[in-house]
Amino acid sequence: MKRIFIFILFFAFAISANAQFGGGGIKGKISGTVIDSATKKPVSYISVAVYFSTGKAPINGMLTDDKGKFAIYNLSPGSYRVTFTFIGGYKTKTINPVVTTLSKPDNNMGNVLLIPDNGTQLGEVQVNAAKPLIESHIDKIVYNAEKDLTSAGGNAADVLQKVPLVSLDINGNVAIRGDQNVKVLINGRPSGITSTSLSDALKAIPADQIKSIEVITSPSAKYDAEGSAGIINIITKSKNISGISGSFSGGIGTKQNNGNFNLNYNKNRFNFSANLSGNLTWPQNTPTDFNQATYNNGDTTHTHYLSSSKVKRHAIMGSLHAGYQFNNYNELTSDFHINGGGFHTNGTQTAQVSDNEVASANQAYSGGTNTNTSLTGFDWDIDYDHKFHKTDEDLDLSAQWSHSVINSDYMYQYTAVNPDQRGFNNGLNNEYTLQADYTLPISKVVKLEAGGKSIFRRLSSNYQNFNDTTADRSLTPDEYIYDSINSNFYTYNQNVYAGYTVLTFTLPKSYTLMVGGRFEQTNITGTPNNLAQTDVLPFSSSYGVFIPSITIQKALNPSNTIKLTYSKRITRPSLQFLNPFLNVSRIQSESQGNPDLDPEISQTIEANYNTFIKSSVLNFSIYYKHTSDHIEGIAKPTTYISGNDTIPATLTTYENIGHLNSFGASFYGSITPIKILTIRGSITAYTFHPNPSLAFIEQQSATGTYLQYNAFLSASITLSKTGFIAEMFGVENSPVHTIQGTNPGFYIYALGLKKQFDNKKASIGVNVVNPFSYYENFNQKLSSPLLTQTSYTHFPFQSFGITFSYSFGKTTFSNPTQQKKGINNDDLKEGGGDQGGGGGAPAGR
Repeated sequence: MKRIFIFILFFAFAISANAQFGGGGIKGKISGTVIDSATKKPVSYISVAVYFSTGKAPINGMLTDDKGKFAIYNLSPGSYRVTFTFIGGYKTKTINPVVTTLSKPDNNMGNVLLIPDNGTQLGEVQVNAAKPLIESHIDKIVYNAEKDLTSAGGNAADVLQKVPLVSLDINGNVAIRGDQNVKVLINGRPSGITSTSLSDALKAIPADQIKSIEVITSPSAKYDAEGSAGIINIITKSKNISGISGSFSGGIGTKQNNGNFNLNYNKNRFNFSANLSGNLTWPQNTPTDFNQATYNNGDTTHTHYLSSSKVKRHAIMGSLHAGYQFNNYNELTSDFHINGGGFHTNGTQTAQVSDNEVASANQAYSGGTNTNTSLTGFDWDIDYDHKFHKTDEDLDLSAQWSHSVINSDYMYQYTAVNPDQRGFNNGLNNEYTLQADYTLPISKVVKLEAGGKSIFRRLSSNYQNFNDTTADRSLTPDEYIYDSINSNFYTYNQNVYAGYTVLTFTLPKSYTLMVGGRFEQTNITGTPNNLAQTDVLPFSSSYGVFIPSITIQKALNPSNTIKLTYSKRITRPSLQFLNPFLNVSRIQSESQGNPDLDPEISQTIEANYNTFIKSSVLNFSIYYKHTSDHIEGIAKPTTYISGNDTIPATLTTYENIGHLNSFGASFYGSITPIKILTIRGSITAYTFHPNPSLAFIEQQSATGTYLQYNAFLSASITLSKTGFIAEMFGVENSPVHTIQGTNPGFYIYALGLKKQFDNKKASIGVNVVNPFSYYENFNQKLSSPLLTQTSYTHFPFQSFGITFSYSFGKTTFSNPTQQKKGINNDDLKEGGGDQGGGGGAPAGR
């Protein structure tokens, strides 16, 4: 309560500062649209810089958007010089003077014509004016996926592989700079589909529906404190045009088929859009060779099995958006997203168990598995935005309800050793969010942002297990006996209350300073409901944390910036990490949550440099991150008693193992050595050095400092006159270390070719991924003094596909609106899914 009181006083002081210092006088803006003098079409990515008429240093600047528009705010009445520079392809233009007055503080320059350099013609101009694949902003990196030819026909997981700083592992878990404590948003908001199983959700989103992906590595105090690695925001496609328009696209391939349809309507103050998309994968077969040895007082037990699983996925997603602008000051919007899908897995296994001391324990057996998982849910939000008469003063109120259900049922049948079992796991997640955000320009050099937020999560997991307990395995699945010990029903409630204040100072000599503070209070309760397990008790936890953030940026000129940031983040363990019930759905790979887990706390210092050099963009950063109370899964040998059989197994529990120190650096860039060719690349390298506490040193096998990395390289050729675009790319991820071993690294590469028709309204293309190898090998190792494991898995990556797209409707763009604010629940340390933690069959098995 003391910290909350201090925070309220801090917020009140910031508000009172406005009353003391006032609004700083009348401020205006200079705006306009940059047009190609030859084609009469708008040109994006023009560098616009504003100087005093006789000044030498720029006082403000920006890049034009994809409609050629620019608007530079907070300019006092006076005489200015405005320069327009293109990063390759246009002659620099200067207009002087551009005058604003007290009676007319806004100066709309209208259309500003730029002349192509060296006689550039229409087709070449279109190439130069295109939005780049990668953009760097003060607070984030933007990957414009709609410009990525090789992503067509894939899904969100395929696109994320190529985003700077981002990597995916063998199971589809997303990481930023190797840290999997990432929150993924869709259109700036959390989605119920990601709260159930993030890896499955990403495979359900067609790449054709993705406009861009934003990566925020050092969020300010305005963002939720959750997610030590940062935030990934997936922006889906929409059009801001007058009248009716739409598009449809799709792809047919050897691995996946998908389709996508968009419809947009925008008339006067009302706008509406609808989307429907889906995908279906062909069955994919994945073989695995697994070896395990457990050690107990000189007795060694070996387990070896060969398994194969065939997975088939399907998904469908839909959304509706409606918005109405009552006047220039009030706007109401609402979005409804619905999703559904699932996957079906069939598997076979042949195994051999041997004991060097007990010959009778040597047994061979085989088995079959069958798993069905369904995921359904919706997100409904409503947002009210009020703009005050004072420029840039804004109040935004939002509410959201996210609902998701994941149901999984499985059947395991064996010839010996392992018991035959059948299970049903039903997970339910409801999340309710209220949020308010306020922005106030206190003066021409100070801006205040403040707000509050409450999140109420209600989750439950209902797991029922049935076994064939007869000696001869004579029961049919419908006759299996209910296992009261290993069945459970668990409810989990989490309430988060937060408030923040951020102050931004525009300082002399092109410096910008952003400082903020956020306080979050978390209350958690977990309630088991199983009379047969009296040792599993209810638990509750409550903790508060203060999260500061600091960013200082220096604009060396309109094309070069340097930035230094400090951020603090927390990662709360989600239900699957906390659920205390033992999960024995996989007898030989048991797992159990830990309700005594503390949240992870990470602190990061990062220095960044970004520059535009003609047609090239380069970005460099170095950072140091310290993480305390790091959470990892710790595997230990155990046994499972089934009748007269003692089955060797492993038990994975989640622990706060100690702290981590990591140094890292990243680079990404884009260069255009000739007009038709663009080369892009990125690489992130970072160290892993665990420092486990005394209780976990004996479990540690990784004792050194390890360098890990992920890299991306692509090249594209655009022949504007013929309408052909070709692209190739490659991605490589190094193995990732834990204190007990390594998770596998891998690489992929792809080629794509697209032909555009009808003034770029239609296209057809072909894509190929890993054309020379059907499987990619994933080798995983784990070791401790009592246990060693190795697994060799062959994942099918190869695919060939055909893609198509067509757009229809008007192409007259209306005035661009601001990016929707709304709710961002950047929250929770998640693994395979919150609702699977009650003991159900893990996804993707």
